Amino acid sequence: MTATQQVVFPTEGKHLLEITREGPLFIMTMVDKENRFTPVMCKAICDALDHVAEVVDKEELTEAALMTRGQDKFYSNGLDMEKAFSVPGFTDHTFMPMLNKILLFGIPTIACLNGHAFAGGCLMAMAHDYRVMRSDRGFMCMNEIDLPSPLPAGMSALLRYKMHPHVYRSCVLEAKRFSAKEALASHLVDAIAEGVEGTVELGKQVALKIAPKTKAGACYGMIKEDMYPEISERLMMNAKL
Repeated sequence: MTATQQVVFPTEGKHLLEITREGPLFIMTMVDKENRFTPVMCKAICDALDHVAEVVDKEELTEAALMTRGQDKFYSNGLDMEKAFSVPGFTDHTFMPMLNKILLFGIPTIACLNGHAFAGGCLMAMAHDYRVMRSDRGFMCMNEIDLPSPLPAGMSALLRYKMHPHVYRSCVLEAKRFSAKEALASHLVDAIAEGVEGTVELGKQVALKIAPKTKAGACYGMIKEDMYPEISERLMMNAKL
């Protein structure tokens, strides 16, 4: 499939991510090196999600899926501590609402882990419906215990509901670094492939397979709301709406 013209976010200044479209597949590529989360990055992601949702609604698409990815060796290396925490309430009012937006997004979502997914990057990946991971480079890890830093209730809920109990324990109490093979065996990801391009192609295959479920329309998002009410409630419990 031939990709359509890129739409970049933010639209002014240095762009941090871009949306390209290949038929029913929308690909969000984060292009800010380690793709660390800041207020600007989180807004760019939310604006990009709104753009995709608007196109799906406007064109009344019955097949659609969203795949997110990074470049080279990073999917996302987590929060930019200096920029993120220079804004009061960043976690409650910006970062966790972004995770909630991904979690409940109205079409299928696939995280393509082309490289490391640490802390916030791991959380973003787990907020997706499906995950594929590069087998020859990169780890999934929640390293808050080593910083040390507590996990807000919303983040804990996302991991707890998406992981088996013993995997959750290793993840948050041991800061275990899951290789692709370990992540697959632990059901953190659905499939693995070698190399960036191989992983991207695998992600596209998974996305295109599930894209026809978009024909359910608003029911797709409603079912996800019913799947994850506890996660969503905790992610949004302190957010300013």
